[in-house]
Amino acid sequence: MSVSAFTASPPAGKYVSGEAMCPHRLVLEHITSRWGVLVLIELLDRPYRFSELRRAIGRVSEKMLTQTLQTLERDGLVHRDARPVIPPRVDYSLTDLGREAAEQVRSLALWTHERMGEVQKAREAYDAAKGRV
Repeated sequence: MSVSAFTASPPAGKYVSGEAMCPHRLVLEHITSRWGVLVLIELLDRPYRFSELRRAIGRVSEKMLTQTLQTLERDGLVHRDARPVIPPRVDYSLTDLGREAAEQVRSLALWTHERMGEVQKAREAYDAAKGRV
């Protein structure tokens, strides 16, 4: 698949539920969003309750985590298991599709971690060439 498949604008007037008809691009945005990446990587280890997941990720608001989980659930990547007990218990885990996506995202995250030194050197060289401090 070419990059243009992800960058091309949808034809005028082609919208479904307020979203442009470019489903693969939309799913890519969900998976690679700031919180989507972290949720997927964290859920690779094990299922989490909402509060556990929020603590594990850190610095994510309840609202953003809820929205991210709902989006990933809608895309078929996350499974929400609500148990009718007192107090209510809700566990989040990856579906098979979600596990596949999470492994890809984790590979990219590991690559960025391993290459951060090179990225930092490139940034410093760029900033020096541009006269930035």
